[in-house]
Amino acid sequence: MNHTANINHDAVLRARVALLGSESLPVRQRVAAYRVLVQVSPLVYLPLLSRALYPYSQEFAHQPAIALALRAEGVDAARRMCAMEPEREELLYLALAGYRHQLALMDRPDELAAVDEEIALMGSGRYAEAFASAVAASANTARRVAA
Repeated sequence: MNHTANINHDAVLRARVALLGSESLPVRQRVAAYRVLVQVSPLVYLPLLSRALYPYSQEFAHQPAIALALRAEGVDAARRMCAMEPEREELLYLALAGYRHQLALMDRPDELAAVDEEIALMGSGRYAEAFASAVAASANTARRVAA
């Protein structure tokens, strides 16, 4: 089965037109377009999605759970990017820093400790070895945020 059978080609076309048709597209619309386009060109759009989710999350400062979920999505996009191109750790570091900041604002010390540990692993050069455990921790955090 061809993987393109699951892609909504009309949505992809609309997302591309939206990005090309406006020089100053609001961050909400950019995020929506990147979410669609990640399905067809992940190497191109995962970094853009990860970077755009941070300013988008700031629009939800009055709703910390939504801001946290958006920052967790940004971390997930950065992790997926690192899985494809390990030299892109800077993107993951920036996403983790934003996620860590939101966790600190929400006073969530257990998750904060896990993020600090992941950031420390990145600095030690042992990040690739611990990547699988970080992905598992992210999945657990995303489940908690969704609940």
